[in-house]
Amino acid sequence: MEMNEVKRDQDVSLKLFIVLSRALEAIEKQIVKNVKDYGLNLTEFAVLELLFHKGDQPIQKIGQKILLASSSITYVVDKLEEKNYLVRKACPTDRRVTHASITDEGKKIMEDIFPRHKEAMSKIMAGLNTDEKEMVVEKLKKLGLYAQQLD
Repeated sequence: MEMNEVKRDQDVSLKLFIVLSRALEAIEKQIVKNVKDYGLNLTEFAVLELLFHKGDQPIQKIGQKILLASSSITYVVDKLEEKNYLVRKACPTDRRVTHASITDEGKKIMEDIFPRHKEAMSKIMAGLNTDEKEMVVEKLKKLGLYAQQLD
């Protein structure tokens, strides 16, 4: 790659990062507004969504699955337990592990919220058509996998 091409690549890489960050920020802002209507914050919603779709989860693993620091998980689980949306259950095979389990009340609220959430996501993402969304998903997945393997 010649010098001009290297500089152009660096400039476009920086611009891509900024555009991705701003797009994510704008999208998250809309999602936060949407889940706030249900008396949840984004993290609480993410935990409930995980339990709703994947079933009981070890509390220690939830943070990895929703990209949250493990120190924050206990607080979020406490809040959801106070709202009666989940309960802690001892793991039957390993006493050191505690699972989070969605309650009937938690399931009920997710059955109400999730269809509306899907609808809201569709509206938020309506700036792209379906083919463009599929292409962006493919490209971002490729970029993410590449960045992961740099470790």
